[in-house]
Amino acid sequence: MQIISTNIAKPTTILWRGKKVTTGIYKTPTKQPIFLGKEVVKDDEVSDRRYHGGLYKACYLFSADNYDYWKKLHPNLEWNWGMFGENLTVSGLDETKICIGDIYKIGSSLIQITQPREPCFKFGIKFGTQKVLKQFIEHNHSGTYVRVLEEGYVKTGDPLELIEQAKNSLTTSQFFNLLFVKDKNQELLNLAINNDVLPEEKREKLKAYLY
Repeated sequence: MQIISTNIAKPTTILWRGKKVTTGIYKTPTKQPIFLGKEVVKDDEVSDRRYHGGLYKACYLFSADNYDYWKKLHPNLEWNWGMFGENLTVSGLDETKICIGDIYKIGSSLIQITQPREPCFKFGIKFGTQKVLKQFIEHNHSGTYVRVLEEGYVKTGDPLELIEQAKNSLTTSQFFNLLFVKDKNQELLNLAINNDVLPEEKREKLKAYLY
């Protein structure tokens, strides 16, 4: 895996149901290295701290390999890296192979895979239709948020080096599917609930589906 693009955003105001909302989803490539902080990428807009930023969502990675799929679905959009609101566009990122808890070295930073991205209305506004949320869920290639264990700079061309593979975990793809599927796999559910890399609040909510 390798960084294809580093992306940050300035605050953008959008209209949602008659109300003005500020968002940082409109990210664009930057030629400069970006700094991965403990709770946010430096100089990047994080408007709603309830759902973005923080220890478990300090930085968002999305696979460059999935762009062609989405370009075919939405050919009339203006395409560029950062289209999905990702800080790091990464080649070779495969959600069926990376696991919750995996630790990677990127540039001078150390990151840990935490959780997939769950699409919201802002994503729909950017794509011009809320139908894209269902498309995103069905495609099951969500990208991943990470926790920053060691702060540092990353730049285009930096490889992602696997330092430690998580044990007794589930893949990002399995967890993303688990969040949305009606009949939840109990084995995967237990793996998620007992994985302390995931936020406690999210694990507590999943307990309701145990039987």
